[in-house]
Amino acid sequence: MNTNKIYYILVGSIAIAVFLTVILILRGIGGGTTQSAALQFWGVFDDRSAFDKVINDFQAQNPGIKVLYQMFSYEEYEKRLIDALAAGAGPDIVMVHNTWLPKHGDKLKALPATIPGLKQPLLTVQDYRANFVDVAFNDFVFNNQIYALPLYVDTLALFYNKDILNSAGISRPPQNWEEFNSDVETITRLDGSGQIVQSGAAIGTARNINRSTDLLSAFMIQTGTQMTDADNRSASFAGRVNNIPVGETALKYYTDFANPSVRTYTWNDIQHYSVDAFTGGKTAMMFNYSHKVGELKNKSPRLNFAVASMPQVSSIDIKNYANYWGAGVTANSKFPNEAWKFVAYLASKEGAQSYLSATLRPSARRDLIELQRNDLDLGVFAVQALSARSWYQIDNTAIESIFADMIDDVNFHRSSVKDSIENAESRISVLMSRRR
Repeated sequence: MNTNKIYYILVGSIAIAVFLTVILILRGIGGGTTQSAALQFWGVFDDRSAFDKVINDFQAQNPGIKVLYQMFSYEEYEKRLIDALAAGAGPDIVMVHNTWLPKHGDKLKALPATIPGLKQPLLTVQDYRANFVDVAFNDFVFNNQIYALPLYVDTLALFYNKDILNSAGISRPPQNWEEFNSDVETITRLDGSGQIVQSGAAIGTARNINRSTDLLSAFMIQTGTQMTDADNRSASFAGRVNNIPVGETALKYYTDFANPSVRTYTWNDIQHYSVDAFTGGKTAMMFNYSHKVGELKNKSPRLNFAVASMPQVSSIDIKNYANYWGAGVTANSKFPNEAWKFVAYLASKEGAQSYLSATLRPSARRDLIELQRNDLDLGVFAVQALSARSWYQIDNTAIESIFADMIDDVNFHRSSVKDSIENAESRISVLMSRRR
């Protein structure tokens, strides 16, 4: 009897073990959360400390999922990512620039409508519209499919030296471009030989101004330039809007600041790099993103500067220029459902608060913009995210180079403003035709 009992107990135990094993295998086949999903997360600019809290909180809530973050330099990131994915390897989660969907959308897996084991969708298109600023929806949602979630949205703003403006009798930073022109004329000083001794603003050239091509894009967008055609099949910024060559006008306005024959002449190609000139008190104003606030404070703690909203063409149609990154899931991922669970948590109110507190970046979430609105360093950028714009770029790196060449063509008198912008439009249209 004892022997029989032992036999039946062993048989029963084996049967139960086999049954449980089959259940676990079937759950894995069905796409549910596995017991050991190790997610590789690649990023740029942010080190591990930016994600420590949000990763630890997520893993505590999802003990079967582990997130491993690796940071790359901006210079190597895109190539390393492309090479890894082409080899069938690479990460599960990636940081995605806001212009990358036209270029790299085929390497990403859209957010599934449902996740096995979850009663509700992680995020719907309607949720996206309600929770995040408009520019993020336009950049990361295509054909009602969500390809990335923004962690923040940064915009160009006006940095100004308070001491220089005070000395010039200027009581507040310019709010529109007419005031900006006047302030530049007031501040700029030339010596007897026509050399710039003090610059009103770092504006007008390409190579010695940080984010110069973003600034030109901002001008074009503010003036109503149609950057691409309605189907995003070709560039159109050299065209007319209501019979006005708005793109051409924007390019001329920008380059006139580097034209010695124009009253607003204030900058040229022999000036120090814009950030260095501003830090050294050689120029009164420059345009940049929120991350430069901390850099300037660290580099020059005695610099008496502040940040103001971007000057506008119209006070009733505010347009700001966006440059930011979001998180997406690669098409190569072996754990896409688990990866999207992490990305959704990272961009949630709780996750975003952890990330934004660690990085001091302006929020992409509408509910967190209100919390940042009155922040001395981030308030301007947070509010500007609501009116941020971008444009469809088939290859942001190539376009940046083409825009810089366009500026140089005008400044070095290689071609007229009209010919320069038409040539740039043609070059970008060729790029777009190759991707069809």
